[in-house]
Amino acid sequence: MPDKKNRVSWAKYFMNIAHEVATRSTCDRKAVGAVIVREKTILSTGYNGSIKGTDHCDDTGHEMENDHCVRTIHAEANAIVQAARHGIRIENSEIFVTASPCYDCFKMIANAGINKIYFGEFYRDERIIALAEKLDIQLSDLSK
Repeated sequence: MPDKKNRVSWAKYFMNIAHEVATRSTCDRKAVGAVIVREKTILSTGYNGSIKGTDHCDDTGHEMENDHCVRTIHAEANAIVQAARHGIRIENSEIFVTASPCYDCFKMIANAGINKIYFGEFYRDERIIALAEKLDIQLSDLSK
């Protein structure tokens, strides 16, 4: 039986799963995973990958705009879409993402009713910090 002192926290547990989900990414520039959770139950997962049925960056290269690959759908968006496709209610949930959300994903998360964002590293867009505070969405940087 595992020693209770060595058990990982729930936040670390779900972030570990987000890192595993990221291994399915189809863009070799950055692999990102997301896990949506409510009451310690996984509701949906997503990773950054191309539109279903289209070429992957790993196979045909990147579709670059302003130094960013735009071929893929971000992990957070894919997790939200998967929940919607399966009729899973995600308001008042939490999302664990290996990298902090971009501005567009943050807006989607907010409109989906997700009220807590855990991220494993801060990634590029500081606008989410002030907006999260204004919207009462908790940001938790698990890299610290």
